[in-house]
Amino acid sequence: MKLSEIKEFLQERKSIAFELPDGSLVPNHFHVTEVGRVSKHFIDCGGTVRKEEVANFQLWAADDYDHRLHPEKLLGIIELSEKVLGLEDLDIEVEYQGATIGKYGLDFNGENFLLTTTATDCLAKDACGVPPKKTKIKLGALTQTATTSCTPNSGCC
Repeated sequence: MKLSEIKEFLQERKSIAFELPDGSLVPNHFHVTEVGRVSKHFIDCGGTVRKEEVANFQLWAADDYDHRLHPEKLLGIIELSEKVLGLEDLDIEVEYQGATIGKYGLDFNGENFLLTTTATDCLAKDACGVPPKKTKIKLGALTQTATTSCTPNSGCC
């Protein structure tokens, strides 16, 4: 999700809820403790220099059970961040404290903002010798196809 999308969704909402990948909700007394620009300048294992930039939201649930972040307040925080930090319409990455700090993507299902799982990947598979994934087929399907399409004297064997 991009900054422009969350701003559009926030204008239509009366409350905010973030849902974790397991379906549980971030406690509704969460704070957005940071909105920032995160730049990553790196070299992949194939030797290619790369740059990535995201807007980062950090969610935090404290013992302040009376606190509720309203959509207009988060919208104001985002707009101030855009102005002060010069944020463009970047993809959003969300950090949330579980057993350790988790990094998530962000989506919206019409009701809740969804913290989506992210994964590491090799960006230079061709350069560092990672073989392409093989297509998995069921052996039972192969045997069945061979026996139904190959008849004696058909020339298939």
